[in-house]
Amino acid sequence: MNVVTARLVLEEAVLVSVDGTQGSTPRDIGAWMAVFAGNVVGTIGGGHLEFQAIDEARRRLAGAPGDSVCQYALGPSLGQCCGGVVRLRFERVGAADIPALEQRLAPQLSPLALFGGGHVGKALVNVLSSLPFAVTWIDSRDEIFPPQVPASVTCEHSDPVHAAVADLAGGSRVLIMSFSHAEDLDVVAACLRRQRERGDLPYIGLIGSKTKWATFRHRLQERGFADAELAQVTCPIGLPGIAGKEPEVIAVSVAAQILQLAAPGKP
Repeated sequence: MNVVTARLVLEEAVLVSVDGTQGSTPRDIGAWMAVFAGNVVGTIGGGHLEFQAIDEARRRLAGAPGDSVCQYALGPSLGQCCGGVVRLRFERVGAADIPALEQRLAPQLSPLALFGGGHVGKALVNVLSSLPFAVTWIDSRDEIFPPQVPASVTCEHSDPVHAAVADLAGGSRVLIMSFSHAEDLDVVAACLRRQRERGDLPYIGLIGSKTKWATFRHRLQERGFADAELAQVTCPIGLPGIAGKEPEVIAVSVAAQILQLAAPGKP
């Protein structure tokens, strides 16, 4: 039960969701917030649009009538210069709506496999846990995982570690950063073999320098992988131009690259 449905056990709310957009708008269709008498959960983009929507939602909580969908122009009247148009749907919800809302408000998460529980791996889990990814965190060392991890993260012990590649969810983005270059090489090779068979891993990222990748390329060629197959591996990982080597800096850079590649119109 999430924070919205847990609170609905005690009091009603008005669910405000973006029902349609035109032009430049703060959030896309599907964004939502739940307005209770004393607080708000979620956001439709902030600014005067959100303030006005909260006021309208609380007016309806108090019993005032209104259309189920209202249109707002993001111009001077709202003090926002986006210039677009947003249609907001207002729905009064309570305890009886909890089962439907649990499914409706659940975040849509993309699968991501993270091989390695070192400093960068831990920093990445902290960053990815707030992003739309369901993370499978894999290491050959069972004791490496912290006692508590975010709800969107599943820890998996695999020895040998590359054996876990076969069972990854289709469409997984893969990040490889184990404690051992030998393990890294085996995981990359397993990913490339899976690509031969299924072609369902849209991103294979390997931590390391250009020198490391040159060595890996040679060893993978010796294992029979062609240049076209090796081109599916990203190494180094992270956005170009971010030079910091602190785990947290690397984590933000890598997460940004994954989000960039997962943008609309990309696989």
